[in-house]
Amino acid sequence: MERKADEHFVLILDQAGWHGSRALKLPDGMTGVLLPPYSPELNPVENLWHYLRSHYLSHRPSQDDDALMDAGTDAYRRLTPDTIHSVCRCDSLEKRAN
Repeated sequence: MERKADEHFVLILDQAGWHGSRALKLPDGMTGVLLPPYSPELNPVENLWHYLRSHYLSHRPSQDDDALMDAGTDAYRRLTPDTIHSVCRCDSLEKRAN
């Protein structure tokens, strides 16, 4: 995809250490914006990653990369729309939408 000269993109980053690293190089026409620390309401998918780890992926030794990929695929396939809505639900965002 070719970027038009007048286009600018914003990449929202959480507080993972490498997101604030000076080694992180974004392409021209892109600006990174770091979310404030401890703000899951601004990045609700973090709750989903936690759910997947705690329900399906923790304490499972993997024999190899294929087994790890299979475990992740199985965990992803177990998600339902209701589970995603419940896990990623954020009271402050729902109040604004209503």
